[in-house]
Amino acid sequence: SSPLTEAKEFVKRLRRQIDLCNMVKTVRALLNNDSTVTVLRSGLHAIVNEKSLDVTKDFFHEKFRNPKKRQKTIQLKCLKNVISLLTSSTDIRDLLSCLSSDLQTFVIKPSKNKEAFKEQASDFMLKWNLLLSNVGKILTINKTDSFG
Repeated sequence: SSPLTEAKEFVKRLRRQIDLCNMVKTVRALLNNDSTVTVLRSGLHAIVNEKSLDVTKDFFHEKFRNPKKRQKTIQLKCLKNVISLLTSSTDIRDLLSCLSSDLQTFVIKPSKNKEAFKEQASDFMLKWNLLLSNVGKILTINKTDSFG
């Protein structure tokens, strides 16, 4: 590969790293505030318990009708696991470790080969992004105190 291509890839990785570092700083600041964490946690529990995320249900059912029915709940399980760890004393590394463990369990281990892994990983990311977008939208519209 050409040096220009490698330089472009390096810049992309560096930007992702900077974005992740900024996100971690923001999350750490939020986790240090007891009242913010309590309100956020209650808002997230309300969304999950109210079935407010049924917006995504049609997408999941449309794409996975038969053998992959369990696939539709993987992202919700991951979200619930992260919510269960969410306290003001939680270190960001614990949240990332939880998500990493879930990815290992639900995406990486079940993959039989490279192509299956690529398909499962891209599918997980698509649905995870859809789920988080819906969570953010619901928090913004219905639970403004939780979104803060």
